[in-house]
Amino acid sequence: MRIETIGNAVLYLGDCREVLPLVAADCVITDPPYGLGDRMQGGTWGSAEKYKDLVGWDSKPEDDLLRVLADGAKKAVFWGGNYFDLPPSRCWLVWDKQNAVPTMADCEMAWTNLDANTKRLSLPVGRHESGHPSEKPLRLMEWTLQAVKASGVVLDPFMGSGTTGVAAVRMGLKFVGIEREPKYFEIACERIANAQRQESLFQEPARAEQHGLAL
Repeated sequence: MRIETIGNAVLYLGDCREVLPLVAADCVITDPPYGLGDRMQGGTWGSAEKYKDLVGWDSKPEDDLLRVLADGAKKAVFWGGNYFDLPPSRCWLVWDKQNAVPTMADCEMAWTNLDANTKRLSLPVGRHESGHPSEKPLRLMEWTLQAVKASGVVLDPFMGSGTTGVAAVRMGLKFVGIEREPKYFEIACERIANAQRQESLFQEPARAEQHGLAL
């Protein structure tokens, strides 16, 4: 296990089943592997050489693990929740993919443990800029945090390239991320560190102005 502390974020390189007893959070916001890697072949982007390891790590987590995560959090959001055996929910988050190609889904759904209305966001599918084949758009994860009014400590036990962490940092929230693939863990560390630096650039002028030091 490896632990990196970056500002208000604590990142763990390891298996979430081993790390979870060590952490506590108010919200679980995550995008677990759906177990669909073997279907993303043929003429789609999933067949690209850079994504050849997709089948290897894209194994669904146990449903019991997700239920434990949901029960232990005030607010829980699992993207791809329709692929897992989870309790009925009144509040689903729906991503309407404006530019989805015919071979891919027109939308994706997130299960929540909230007693609230279902919400929808229409947003184009972005590029996988960080090299992760299942990378969600940053705007989508920011909207997710806003939609459920996330607060306190946000946990992503399937962190991937760190998009949830970047969104949390940009919103001033504390973040705990867990990722077992070293390649994606390194990417997440770099992205979250960059997000922390950008936040500091915005915060310092505000502090200076507050203390009458602004130029």
